[in-house]
Amino acid sequence: MDEPLPPVLQALWGIERGARRGPRPQLTVTGVARAGIELADAEGLAAVSMARVAKQLGVTPMALYRYVASKDELVLAMVDEAYGPCPVPAEPADDWRAALAAWCRAMRRGLLRHPWVLQIPVTEPPLTPYALGWMEAGLAALARTPLTQQQRLDTILLGDVYTRGQTLLGLQVQSADSPEAALRYVLHLRALVSPESHPHVWAAQASGALEDEPQEVDFAEASYEFGLGRILDGVAELIGATGAD
Repeated sequence: MDEPLPPVLQALWGIERGARRGPRPQLTVTGVARAGIELADAEGLAAVSMARVAKQLGVTPMALYRYVASKDELVLAMVDEAYGPCPVPAEPADDWRAALAAWCRAMRRGLLRHPWVLQIPVTEPPLTPYALGWMEAGLAALARTPLTQQQRLDTILLGDVYTRGQTLLGLQVQSADSPEAALRYVLHLRALVSPESHPHVWAAQASGALEDEPQEVDFAEASYEFGLGRILDGVAELIGATGAD
């Protein structure tokens, strides 16, 4: 059974929808998405509305509905444009680990450029052009491994979910981070726990691991790289076990 593509997907993919009545379109879905991105980058996602984007483009809100039928469609187009083309080649890689790590890091850089993307729930698999390009590149990184297609899909999903979650956590911690806040946390912790009640938490704070990092250390970056490395170690073990079967 054929399922017709939504108009916004047709527009993003450049699929002609046949002759249209009325004046020649002044805008494109991509142009509308870029205007929304400018607003979200400057003022946050909450500032984005059909009316605000229309005003930024110098058209009426009703005119905007010729390109995106709702705010949900607008946000869909914005997210795809915010990610943009995947910088990792969508070609089978000799070094799957380096390629997959590059894929995850590139995704993180994009999220840091447009952190509002992390506020948008992921409700369905990718269908937009750039999103499928990222999916293709992630799968290509694993194409020469003995993993099954399902395992490859699960692996890139793991990398995606980890990258989104860790990036969001890093941004949240960074927004509230300061040497004073770190010291206050340690002092409060010492008042609440003891070697007897929470021996492992006490050992962690006594080691200094919970205190503020030196200025030259990017805690969020270091934490992300640590977790990414452990994920890649696990994938390597799975590949080794699969290849030995």
